[in-house]
Amino acid sequence: MYNDTQLELTHEQQQQAVEKIQQLVQQGMAHGEAINLVAKQLREQSRK
Repeated sequence: MYNDTQLELTHEQQQQAVEKIQQLVQQGMAHGEAINLVAKQLREQSRK
């Protein structure tokens, strides 16, 4: 399930990703699952 696609994110995009991960964790999602979900979303956005 590991995807080695590198994403180049601005500092602002990185901050937004961190905030989204923290929000998901606060809602009860496991850290790893939250990270994978946000990374998947970022990869999908970068393909558009």
